[in-house]
Parts: sequence; structure tokens; C-alpha cells
Amino acid sequence: MARKARIAPGGMIYHVLNRAAGRFKFLKSQKDFAAFEKLLIEAHHRFPIRIYSYCLMGTHWHFVVLPESDGDLSAFFRWLTHTHAMRWRVAHRTVGYGHLYQDRFKSFPVEEDKHLLDVCRYVERNALTAGLVKRAELWRWGSLWARQNGSDELRAILAAWPVDRPTDWVELVNQPISARGLDRLKTCVSRNQPLGTQAWVRTTIKRLGLEHTVRKEGRPQKPA
Repeated sequence: MARKARIAPGGMIYHVLNRAAGRFKFLKSQKDFAAFEKLLIEAHHRFPIRIYSYCLMGTHWHFVVLPESDGDLSAFFRWLTHTHAMRWRVAHRTVGYGHLYQDRFKSFPVEEDKHLLDVCRYVERNALTAGLVKRAELWRWGSLWARQNGSDELRAILAAWPVDRPTDWVELVNQPISARGLDRLKTCVSRNQPLGTQAWVRTTIKRLGLEHTVRKEGRPQKPA
């Protein structure tokens, strides 16, 4: 099993996601993916947050991270998104064509237990879910491949997990996620809702002021 990492007091793990505007395919060629990977290493040198898992896709990307202190999450992903958009426009000679990303990144907190494994599994099997590979570990642009085959520089940005990784992790990632588990993960993604045990979710919502993420959608009913 993987060794455990020490967690800074008060640290909160997040699943982070961002998409291209209009679901445009901004990571299309090997050159595009390699440029983003190089940018990711540069971002980590500037803002060394703990990266547990990631997956780069054609129209979007996923990360599971632990910021070391307040403000690190925004600083890392703001710089990564802005710099990627700027360099991509220059490389593709489309400067002035509008926004590359649809919006600011989305994120939700994750409890440091089996729920972290659920999120990392969801992220690392993203390309398999999309039908891009026959096995999750064959996707070149993700942490599952990088931990085993990446360069020393790339593996250096991947942090040890704070929970034990199952010895059959690769096989587990290749197994389908249950419909119930997938629905819950998608709800957290769409609403920025914390993922964890009921008690932890209640505490986290109150601590971070996330009451809006669990309110029912639609207009509130008028009092009788």
C-alpha cells in the first residue's frame, strides 16, 4: 500500500474541474496535451499544492488536490487557466477570439476517507468512461499513467495519498462505478456540493458557507 502523507492542520481536499467554452476541444493534438503538461509542472513550481490525481481530456480537465493554505487553490488554478488560455491562443494564432474557458473553475470539498478514493477513481477512469482507451492506465494524460510511466519531473508533482491506496487500485479503476455512486459524484460536480459522510458534509457546509449547494433548485414556495 502507498505510504500516507501528513496533512496540514485545517487542510481541505478538493475535486476541481474546468471546461472549454462551448465544449470546444482545446486539447486536440499530442502537442496540445504536452504543452499543458509542461504548464502544469510550471504551475506546481509556482504554487506547490498537493496533487493526488488528475486527468486531461480534450474539452476539460479534472484534478484532486489539497491546497496548503488559504488562497492556494484559487492562485494555482487561476494561474493555470489564465496562462494556458493565453499561451494556447498565441500558439494557435487566435488571439482576440474570446474566452477559451467557459468560466472560472468549479470545485467541491472531499472528505479524507473512502470518498477520496471514490473521487480519484472517478477522475482516473475519465478517459475509459469516454471510450478513448480500453484500459484506464493506457490514457497517457493522467495521473494513473504518470505515476508508473511519467518522467521524474512529472511524478514529482504527484503527492502521496493521505489514505491507503488499495493494492488492486488499477483493476478497481477499470471497474465501472455504480449508477448511484456516479449520480452522487455528478451532483457534487454540478452544485459544488461537498462529498463525504453526512456528519462531515453538514460540518463542512457550515464551515465554508456552502448552504446554497444543498438547497432545492427552483423558486422557493410561498408561505401558506
